[in-house]
Amino acid sequence: MKRALPLPFPLDPHPIPFPKLFGGGGVKENEKKGMKVIERIFKKVLDGERIGADEAMILHDHAELADLGWLAHRVRLTKHPEPVVTYVVDRNINYSNICVCCCKFCAFYREPGQEGGYVLSLDEISRKIEETLALGGTQILMQGGHHPHLPLSWYESMLAHIKANHDIHIHAFSPPEIVFWSELEHIPVAEVIARLRKAGLDSIPGGGAEILVDEVRSRVAPNKCPARQWLAVMEEAHAQGLRTTATMMFGHLETVKQRVEHMLAVRDSQDRTGGFTAFIPWTFQPDSTGLAHCRKLTSVEYLRTLALSRILLDNVDNIQVSWVTMGPKIAQLALFFGGNDFGSTMIEENVVRAAGVSFSLSRNEIHRLIEDAGFAPRQRTMTYGLVEARP
Repeated sequence: MKRALPLPFPLDPHPIPFPKLFGGGGVKENEKKGMKVIERIFKKVLDGERIGADEAMILHDHAELADLGWLAHRVRLTKHPEPVVTYVVDRNINYSNICVCCCKFCAFYREPGQEGGYVLSLDEISRKIEETLALGGTQILMQGGHHPHLPLSWYESMLAHIKANHDIHIHAFSPPEIVFWSELEHIPVAEVIARLRKAGLDSIPGGGAEILVDEVRSRVAPNKCPARQWLAVMEEAHAQGLRTTATMMFGHLETVKQRVEHMLAVRDSQDRTGGFTAFIPWTFQPDSTGLAHCRKLTSVEYLRTLALSRILLDNVDNIQVSWVTMGPKIAQLALFFGGNDFGSTMIEENVVRAAGVSFSLSRNEIHRLIEDAGFAPRQRTMTYGLVEARP
């Protein structure tokens, strides 16, 4: 795998004009100014310096896609010089789909009393876990809706049952769920997290982040906790010793500038706690949702956003590609746009599937995709420890 790549300038023999962005003068003069600005930003990143929102927007809007990918890949190689791409073997278990949050982007939930609503039994959860362990799984990801009639003790009992019967890492719930239980039980968030940890919770996924800008959240998920609470839950979890991930679901009602604002909110939080193990940007799937009028993002838009996340999030070690929403080939290409982790085998996935998108990959297929891209596949844990290969 190539590591010493030449600086990719000139960016393009026919660059796109930079109208008004770089001062007065004609188109050619502005193009020259724009090229110099982008070169300075590239050099800043390559020197290990942090860039801000304005510089991120210039890169997103004006850097050529291949050059932006090149820069993100260089950052990735600085953090992970070894030719390895990691993945985790796990299963998404949605223990319930009953939810009163009613997010406009969700095609999975059912309101209380609505046909198709369910709560899994402990026996059914155990059966799914045993299947996961038999396939070499090391963890389960568990999330459900905001169920108005399940007390916190129900979730504690579920965690305790799993830990008593299975040797597996429980990566579960999300900040909005934790805030919901806090309000339902009239207890502080810190107490909710402490009780869940005591019952068996090992880490928290980054679900419910969507876009960490309240102007957007109020439009797509008005009943979900605001951005500051999402971040506060994660920081409290980090303070109690739990590691978490951060996600970004993009491509609905947000602007590119708001995506950048989201990334910077994660970066600022990581500066404070250091508790995020990975950042996972994935594209919104509009079919069968209340936002069906939104167009699906292109692979170019996904790759540009992924690359920008690798460049901006200088304090987050791992960037995960999304084969679940983009398909395996684009995910493979994303390994050269800053991604160093292939995500999960997704033995089971229900939420994105409900929106009409269904890709599936076996462990062998993930290995082939990673190897064909020139990397060595390695199974990992949630905290990115490597799992010994099977004999």
